Amino acid sequence: MPEWMTPPKVVVMGVSGCGKSLIGARLARELGIAFFDADDFHSAANVQKMAEGIPLTDADRADWLEALAGLLAREPALVLACSALKRRYREQLRQAVPALRFLYLEGDFATIRGRLAGRHDHYFKGDDMLRSQFAQLEPPGVDEAVAVSIDQPPVRVLQRCVDALSAPGVYDGHRQ
Repeated sequence: MPEWMTPPKVVVMGVSGCGKSLIGARLARELGIAFFDADDFHSAANVQKMAEGIPLTDADRADWLEALAGLLAREPALVLACSALKRRYREQLRQAVPALRFLYLEGDFATIRGRLAGRHDHYFKGDDMLRSQFAQLEPPGVDEAVAVSIDQPPVRVLQRCVDALSAPGVYDGHRQ
């Protein structure tokens, strides 16, 4: 990490199956900072709902978002893999850390559905849940996040993320 960069706090966001955990973990390793997966902060009730194919509501996500905001506020530097589907969710997280950076892993339904079909060890299941995520997704504007297409190998997605964060005005504590 270049010396001019402030300690980074980054959210790698997008719908389930876009690669948030994979890219987030690799990005954290590249930057030499901690990695957290927002899925680990869901309540047992939320995990059960998702395992049953029931989409979460805003009310279901309230305590989860509060816990994530607390994590962001107390950690000196981190990469957090988090869906952050709605603008108000991103705003709530940014209230905890005004200089928070978002990287949006952007992909289409068919690509992500294909990835999820290959998962056997994850509680997120079913086309209905993926449709629900796409329906709830409020894609971030350029004022909120840097969009990175997932229609390329993970090593290239990671490099695009690193490049985006290295650009002055993106990663130095100032919003674009």
